[in-house]
Amino acid sequence: MPILQSDLLNAGQRRSMQGRFSKRFGQPTAFLSHSHKDVTLALGLQELLNNQGWDVYIDWQDQTMPEKPDAETAFNIKAAIVRADWFLFLATQNSMASRWCPWEIGFADGKKVHDRIAVVPTLDNQGHFYGNEYLNLYNKIDVPAGAVGLAFYDTRGNGKWVRTL
Repeated sequence: MPILQSDLLNAGQRRSMQGRFSKRFGQPTAFLSHSHKDVTLALGLQELLNNQGWDVYIDWQDQTMPEKPDAETAFNIKAAIVRADWFLFLATQNSMASRWCPWEIGFADGKKVHDRIAVVPTLDNQGHFYGNEYLNLYNKIDVPAGAVGLAFYDTRGNGKWVRTL
């Protein structure tokens, strides 16, 4: 089942504002593609994944990013996508309407091994589901029914816990 946006909001609000930690050996890294209108949702997903042992890159936390998006922004985003082990697309109404997010997943599709791209589908408070446009193409990170934690599902529906990746 998709991740409830309210769960991401709660995780984002209780997120400790600690500084970025350095990558530990064997720790998965991920680039998080998201709309900047979904700051709290992105922080919530970052917190949930940090709790699973992941280091999640969010572009606006990067001090080297230009203040206004430009060619340097695109270059930095490309480099961050290539550098990360995983590419994650946080699917929301805002990210689906964004000009940057579809560009990022398209770039990742051309640079990353297919198994290292995942959509994070969400469900808002009105019951609207986001992420269906990409779910048949890419793996997903989801909340398994009746369980606590995040699971990774391939396009065939085979799942494993995120913390074991």
